[in-house]
Amino acid sequence: MGAFRWFSLFFFILACGSAHAERRVALVIGNSAYKSVPRLANPANDAALVGGMFKKAGFDWIDLRTDLNATEMRKALRDFGGRARDAEVAVIYYAGHGIELDGTNYLIPTDATLETDSDVLDETVALDRALFAVEPAKQLRLVILDACRDNPFAKTMKRTVAARAIGRGLAKIEPTSPNTMIAFAAKAGSTASDGDSKNSPFAAALVERLPMPGLDLRKAFGFIRDDVLKNTGYKQEPYVYGSLGGDDVPLVPAKPVAAPGPQASPQDAVRRDYELALQAGEKDAWHAFLRTYPDGFYADLAKVQLRKIEAEQARSAAAEKARQAEDEKARLAADRAKKAEQDKAAAAAKIAEDARLAAEKAKQVEEAKAAAAEQRRKEAETAVAKALAEKQTAEKALADKIASDTAAAELAARQSAEKANDGGEQKVAAIAPTSSQPTLSPRETAKLVQSELRRVGCLSGAADGDWNAASQRSLSTFNKYAGTKFDAKLASFDALDTIKAKPGRVCPQVCDRGFRADGDTCVKIACRVGYRVNDDNECEKVQDKKPVASREESKKRDAERKQVETSPSKPQASSQIFCNAAGCRPVGKGCRIESASSGDMSSVMTGQAGRSREVCN
Repeated sequence: MGAFRWFSLFFFILACGSAHAERRVALVIGNSAYKSVPRLANPANDAALVGGMFKKAGFDWIDLRTDLNATEMRKALRDFGGRARDAEVAVIYYAGHGIELDGTNYLIPTDATLETDSDVLDETVALDRALFAVEPAKQLRLVILDACRDNPFAKTMKRTVAARAIGRGLAKIEPTSPNTMIAFAAKAGSTASDGDSKNSPFAAALVERLPMPGLDLRKAFGFIRDDVLKNTGYKQEPYVYGSLGGDDVPLVPAKPVAAPGPQASPQDAVRRDYELALQAGEKDAWHAFLRTYPDGFYADLAKVQLRKIEAEQARSAAAEKARQAEDEKARLAADRAKKAEQDKAAAAAKIAEDARLAAEKAKQVEEAKAAAAEQRRKEAETAVAKALAEKQTAEKALADKIASDTAAAELAARQSAEKANDGGEQKVAAIAPTSSQPTLSPRETAKLVQSELRRVGCLSGAADGDWNAASQRSLSTFNKYAGTKFDAKLASFDALDTIKAKPGRVCPQVCDRGFRADGDTCVKIACRVGYRVNDDNECEKVQDKKPVASREESKKRDAERKQVETSPSKPQASSQIFCNAAGCRPVGKGCRIESASSGDMSSVMTGQAGRSREVCN
């Protein structure tokens, strides 16, 4: 009895575990080899691609079938319905021909002939049969139809009833079961394109968007719609019918986010000790920190904090001396001491007060410097955290790309296997990932290299994937200080691996003119009044310049002088005196005196006016 109980318990655990394990199941059908109409190139390829996507997404059970006749399709749907009873999520993907008759949609097996419209009821499988198969699923029921192609059966089919409608594409459908979605490759009443590649645009968009962890199905199909519209020149628009609840319903659950663990960075220990000394706020604590870490970014910050404490101590001492001097001055005045002693005490009190004011000002300066240093520290730590986040994002993108390449390798291996017989069952099997190097685009590779160059201090710009001149200079700088010889014109995986191997900063901090390096940040150089920053990034005294006449002013003066010299002189009053019987008067302007006889002007001075005359022009 004991053995029987153990056997029963073991069997029960296996049964429950198996039932619990198959929580997400999928049936994938691709019909290409039609017997009565030309073969379709893509459905078998699309089915293999989508089956690989479900495998990559971690589905517990996948049934991949190709080229099924009517009997095989009905059997596959019946078996899948049994699987769906124990599942949370059930998905059916069908690629091939479909037809709409009097508002009802049908999936066409490979052996259908459809000579008349009445043959549709006997030779095809109604879409309602697929909905019936997914209905037992507890959480999500999804049917994806890549069957909206231009149907050749409808062109040759004979009508038994003239009023019977055979639509173009598939008809709109509204599922009655809750949490059920039906996705069409093209909107109701329109047809879908197979595209120019081995997979249809709809299937290619499906495998790109659906397996994204945590992405709600409604948003995923919205992205699929945008991708297909773009890739078909806005000729094909996928459409989704049905509704879901208010909660997000992803096809692949979101990955749990692990709590961030301690970063293996040598700066972490320094930062923790710095914060402990900052909390203590004592001079001895900062001295102990500097003995342990005498150099580096945090050592410079510690020295600023230490000077702040020393300035406070000096201020306190000066304030105490000023108080004592004032007390002594007041005491002497109260005791009516000699005037000389009171004057001496007053002078000492003034000196002490000046010293107190100077110490107070010095304390304020050091407090401002300490506050600025703390701000720089926070900015630097934020920049490091941002660079680390960019690095993790880039590494995640690389891991996703490797996983995508692995899935593509699995798909290629699966497609190379030929089917043994038309009705055989084909399972999706996992294939070991290849060890080949991941095939990233040049822009993705450049973004990864830029992220690492930022981390080691060789690039100040953003990691945007644009391998421009600044990125090339940053790689050249890395070569200089790391002793490597990578081609700066190309972002390569070899350079990426080498840069990732560097634990910390490689390139020195380079600052613009007017700034100096302070750890991992650049600080503006502040010069005192009367000084300025020169070309060597040092403060120099501003030289007073004497006013110098400009060339324009000299030209102006010369022109004015020439104008004065060349202008005709103005008439001036004469200094001669003319006398006659009426008396003597100065000779008028523009007039002159002429002698009546010999022209001797001495008569004017002697008063002999009768012998001279005044002549005017």
